[in-house]
Amino acid sequence: MIPEITIQVLWNRLLSVVEEQAQTLVRTAFSTAAREAGDISAGVFDIAGRMLAQAVTGTPGHINSMARSVVHFLEAFPAETLRDGDILITNDPWKGTGHLFDLTVVTPIFLDGRAVALFASTTHVVDIGGLGVSAEGRQIYHEGLYIPLMHLARQGVINEDLLNIVRANVREPVQVVGDIYALIACNEMGGKRLTAMMREFALPDLHELGEQIITRSRRAMADVIAKLPQGSWSTAMTIDGFEAPITLAATLTIAGDRVLVDYTGTSGLSGYAINCPLCYTDAYTAFGVKAALAPWIPNNTGTLDAVIVTAPENTIVNAPHPAAVYARSVIGHMLPDVVYGCLDQAMPETVPAEGTSSLWNLTLVAGHGLTDTGGSATRAYTVTTFHSGGAGARPTQDGLSATPFPSGVRNVPVEITEAITPLVVWRKELRANSGGAGRTRGGLGQHMEIASRDGAFGIQARFERADYPARGRAGGGPGALGKLSLGTGAALRTKGLQRIPAGDRLVVEMPGGGGRGAAFARDPALVSRDVLFGLIDHAAAEAEYGVILHADGSPDLAATASRRG
Repeated sequence: MIPEITIQVLWNRLLSVVEEQAQTLVRTAFSTAAREAGDISAGVFDIAGRMLAQAVTGTPGHINSMARSVVHFLEAFPAETLRDGDILITNDPWKGTGHLFDLTVVTPIFLDGRAVALFASTTHVVDIGGLGVSAEGRQIYHEGLYIPLMHLARQGVINEDLLNIVRANVREPVQVVGDIYALIACNEMGGKRLTAMMREFALPDLHELGEQIITRSRRAMADVIAKLPQGSWSTAMTIDGFEAPITLAATLTIAGDRVLVDYTGTSGLSGYAINCPLCYTDAYTAFGVKAALAPWIPNNTGTLDAVIVTAPENTIVNAPHPAAVYARSVIGHMLPDVVYGCLDQAMPETVPAEGTSSLWNLTLVAGHGLTDTGGSATRAYTVTTFHSGGAGARPTQDGLSATPFPSGVRNVPVEITEAITPLVVWRKELRANSGGAGRTRGGLGQHMEIASRDGAFGIQARFERADYPARGRAGGGPGALGKLSLGTGAALRTKGLQRIPAGDRLVVEMPGGGGRGAAFARDPALVSRDVLFGLIDHAAAEAEYGVILHADGSPDLAATASRRG
């Protein structure tokens, strides 16, 4: 029996192990997605495939779907058949994290000849072949190299045949293979730190510690859920979609010690690559529930088991093989907003307004067949630079600006993009007046302008909130719509590959988050501050908030009271 104080020490030690695992991946990765944005996941699992701990560094879509994926590896390769030095890999969208661009690597860890744990990690690679970083695929076969559950290494010997196949099928072989080795290295580091911990505390295995972690986490979630209002609430949200608008509908039920979310009523499959496998739907739904109800409880199998997600097959949130799924984040990142639409009915003054939610990542490309159709090709490159619009207003605080909720990835510094490509970012600033008006204001989007020093370039767009804005809650206003255009004025579509001619600029205006509460209830001093900081202009202060300002920018309280009636 492990003493209580020792369990706490071991838990904290385990967290340090998985965080060092994740940081090893970040520091050794080749792609900007991992190295700069932290678009990864890392965690430790018991020998039954249950996630015990995850690194803080990472995204919910990666972490929560990876938490379920290790079981698929063990079904294909039972623990008793694995040997020291074996490494497993896949990018199966339905058994991994939702699309081919995410490679998941699982490494069994041995202590004194016995398998005692598994470390798993995921990263988003820059390219996997096929159509590339495109939402225009029509089947999974268009989207690149499909790696089934298989050995990446056997007893320490790397599967060079697999790596050669990867090199032959991707546009950036150095980056992609480099990231595979980074995944290997991070799991290896986690294993070293874990076995050192086990020897130090004389642990023959992780069985008792794992049971304590999972049981306590599950019990903590049950205690929280049991105190909530019991019942069912439904909501729906319309988003842009690709060929037609999409309805995301959900019914959330709080019953006993579980939260059930059912997506019956959601739109059917898209003909393009914005479909979402159920594993990714599960991941972001569970994150949305946990973030609202119990963010302080550790995230592991025990916690995740408290949220049950269902969706009819052949809906856009439960896309079966061989649907195209590359841009599944377009749908998945919206799901916490749908969950919050239900929770807002059950627990008013608890959840934020809708935000931009789906990332406004700029995937910029150049090369023959993409931006050049004949003659000599310009320098070929593919780069994804992570950026985001505004988050929704919170019950007692404004929404965060240029913040990627719910994904949690970091923005990529413009200097990084400029250093590895011929691109120049001429402008990057907060977009004034883009946050929805309210007692608490929605977060602002960004305004960016980008050009190339080396001819034409293209953007693989996959953006949302260009036709249907982030809605406010409790009387708050919507966030501004997003826009994509050329510097010369022509409008661009917000999905699909488009060309920016040499000498022109790409102009990106990212959406804002919705506001919360009546705008006329906002503190005039906060409105004055927003004008001073350039977050809104004088016209918006008066028209949307009813605040009249003196010449020095301070609020004229008498005139404001009259204006607000």
